Amino acid sequence: MTTQIQLGDLAIGVTLKDIKNVHLSVHPPAGRVTISAPRRMNLDTVRVFAVSKLDWIRSQQRKIREQEREPEREYLERESHYVWGKRYLLSVVERDEPPAVELKHTTLLLSVRPGSGKEKREAVVDAWYRELVRQAIPALAALWEPRMGVKVARFFVQRMKTRWGSCNPTTRSIRLNTDLAKKPRECLEYILVHEMCHLLEPTHNARFVALMDRFIPRWQYHRNVLNRLPLSHEDWDY
Repeated sequence: MTTQIQLGDLAIGVTLKDIKNVHLSVHPPAGRVTISAPRRMNLDTVRVFAVSKLDWIRSQQRKIREQEREPEREYLERESHYVWGKRYLLSVVERDEPPAVELKHTTLLLSVRPGSGKEKREAVVDAWYRELVRQAIPALAALWEPRMGVKVARFFVQRMKTRWGSCNPTTRSIRLNTDLAKKPRECLEYILVHEMCHLLEPTHNARFVALMDRFIPRWQYHRNVLNRLPLSHEDWDY
């Protein structure tokens, strides 16, 4: 069941489904607010919950609206791109070979077939970023799983518009945003630990915060670094 509640000038989309806990989200680029709640919960209870979170909602909306965004990429010569937090200048080479991406000093070298347009170039670079994150995961998982006493069943890497990562405690699967390959490496580790903590505590309650404090004491610093960095340009469809 999907409906909407109104709190003054704030419209909140509400979805009731078969879950145990309430999930509140504020989405870019304009700060759209949604709540997912257990099917058994009535709308009055959801409304009371939303009212209790109004200050947090307004704070998140301000952050989203004020956060710098990267310019739309055209995938042209000497355009700036970022890899693990470092800036590289794009160099495009057209040759009749399979597409490839590699780093050479301060250059991101993109090889594509002759006549490849922006969409193809973007797809090649995105696939390369995705592979960077995939390659970084095994070592981090091997480090953190024994420390935390958890085991992740499966990792997924994909473009995510509204979050850096997500965790499904039931299937023990974790999804990570492809764009983490553009940010400093410690940001990926912070997000990974954050999602792995959800295998121990599904919600963002006091126990979850205590787990984060225990495993990665500077997690708030890493969160602030990630939140200050420009977000990817997106053609938002809502």
